[in-house]
Amino acid sequence: LNQPLDNPILPTAKDFLEDPKKVHPSRPRKKFAGELIQMDASPHAWFGPETTNLHLAIDDASGNILGAYFDKQETLNAYYHILEQILANHGIPLQMKTDKRTVFTYQASNSKKMEDDTYTQFGYACHQLAILRETTSIPQAKGRVERLNQTLQSRLPIELERNNIHTLEDANTFLLSYIQTFNEQFGNKTKLSVFEEAPNPSERNLILARLAERVVDSGHHIRFQNRYYMPVEQGKEVYFIRKTKALVLKAFDGDIYLNIADKIYHTKELLDHELYSKNFEQEPEQKKERRKYIPPQTHPWKLTSFKQYLHKNKKDYEEFT
Repeated sequence: LNQPLDNPILPTAKDFLEDPKKVHPSRPRKKFAGELIQMDASPHAWFGPETTNLHLAIDDASGNILGAYFDKQETLNAYYHILEQILANHGIPLQMKTDKRTVFTYQASNSKKMEDDTYTQFGYACHQLAILRETTSIPQAKGRVERLNQTLQSRLPIELERNNIHTLEDANTFLLSYIQTFNEQFGNKTKLSVFEEAPNPSERNLILARLAERVVDSGHHIRFQNRYYMPVEQGKEVYFIRKTKALVLKAFDGDIYLNIADKIYHTKELLDHELYSKNFEQEPEQKKERRKYIPPQTHPWKLTSFKQYLHKNKKDYEEFT
């Protein structure tokens, strides 16, 4: 009679234990603003019948939206825009937590092009800013941004329709004022912050760059995104020999730079046709060109530091060449 039953009638506490692999307990918010930023993209019919992706960044401590940007798909370009908003308005955060998607994690593919490896490019930009990164495939691990997605899916489309917003450009412009209104209504005005001072706009413009590896052709140009560019120094064209390797930097503002042997050059685009005929037309008045930023020798895309970063992440610069 004193022997335990093999199949007790009443359940035991052990019967209700969760599988350790499925455990994701709620946790308190971080103490300081800037200590942890959660980022994600939410596909939804935000305006009109087509699905677009709203990219978001939320501060874990305050619950404030720090950045928001629409794009047709989840893109590196959109996350760069969010990061620029954070840097410009708040500073450098300590850590970012993101989803395990192709923008943030390396996915093996047949493509060997550097511009397709968004993991490396976003990672190196964060490395230059000393931002720690964590990726997760568990929605509960970034619950604050997941809940924000749900909240905005019920609220934002109504506001976009009310303001007659039907294009990506107009939607992104509208987001700037919407974020401020949303944070005033739902955010936390915490004054405890660990945001660090961000680089100046010219420096950020180069840090948030897209990279590509190219070689100089027989016409002394490089081809990038179906256009041809020649290196320029102090307004004069520079002619490199054929097959000279060049690291193309498409800056955040769209300007194209070339890193050749760790020296940065401006570029001049090769036009399909001359703008005017010297034989049949009068030379038009020359417009004053916008003064372009000249990167210092400590620019962020020095090949030595970039190769060291690749090596640390078990990648080889030569695999792109």
